[in-house]
Amino acid sequence: MKFFTTIGMMMAMIMTAAGAVAGSYETGQRQLNILDLKGDRHIDGFLWYPTNEREGKVRAHGNVVWEPVTVIPHAAPAACKRPLVVLSHGMFGNARNQAWLARKLTQAGYIVAAINHPGMSTFQRDPTHRRELWQRQKDISRTIGHVMALEGIGKQVNPDRIFMAGHSLGGFTAVALAGGRFDPQRVDASCKVQPEEVVCDMLNDWDVAKTPEDRIEMAKDLSDPRIAGFVVFDLGGTQTFSPESLKAIDRPMFVIGAPMDIHGLNLDVESRALRDATAKGVVRYMEPKTLAHFDFLGVCTDRALDLLKEEEPDDVFVCVNGQDERRAKHEMIAEETLVFLAGIGK
Repeated sequence: MKFFTTIGMMMAMIMTAAGAVAGSYETGQRQLNILDLKGDRHIDGFLWYPTNEREGKVRAHGNVVWEPVTVIPHAAPAACKRPLVVLSHGMFGNARNQAWLARKLTQAGYIVAAINHPGMSTFQRDPTHRRELWQRQKDISRTIGHVMALEGIGKQVNPDRIFMAGHSLGGFTAVALAGGRFDPQRVDASCKVQPEEVVCDMLNDWDVAKTPEDRIEMAKDLSDPRIAGFVVFDLGGTQTFSPESLKAIDRPMFVIGAPMDIHGLNLDVESRALRDATAKGVVRYMEPKTLAHFDFLGVCTDRALDLLKEEEPDDVFVCVNGQDERRAKHEMIAEETLVFLAGIGK
């Protein structure tokens, strides 16, 4: 009887989530500007949220490479307490990278915030900010506090249902916020044996954890207890965390690995390793066989491949199978994410 009850509950969750992806809400949008009153690490980004308004739709976050999504700027938020999801982009990505997911989540009733991480985003590459890798986790914590303090919509955030999702280096950020502790000695040893690993190249190029002071900062507990659950999209950096800290993570985590990656992320030391390093029952793991690392970015336009081949040939890979195939993968990722989040904090 218990087995059939569990199956029934899961099917109900899946049906609810599938309906929610189609959604009855439109997507409102506001700019996010978070000032650093103690320094120069100012943060900008976007806040998306459910709205019952239907007029004033515009196409946003698109260009000749990326298809836009539809939003209603400055629309009135739909009333009700709502979950909040904060998105963290990958290396040299930006707050627009998962706008497709933000739209699907807002249609399902979620408030979504995404930011540009200073030093590590498309147009913000200050080397000092980039070196201070520990600040990424603090960026997310600051964003949560900022959104909850906003007049009106901040009071709608359900404090028991705050979530965080990250892609690639954003997945590293998620694990640290869940309690993963950067281990400088472990990193030194690992990168000495396998210096060709993508993460080792990045840490070396960015001068991460090179000074005693930086090593102390990187090794601190950067977790945020306000976050109830995490979604990790094909992360990099699992091997930088101490095994003890990964085993101690006790908040639910949904990890999606991308086996079609051709750019050096080894699932055996990244997504699969994270799954295996955590306590039983903490991680829900998924590895769709045709999923690639850059399928978590937006849908590419019909001009994108030709344009990239001509102007940025080294970046063509971001739009391989980037239209209808990627759109279908987005539907699957969004639905599975909603199923996972639906079971937390209720």
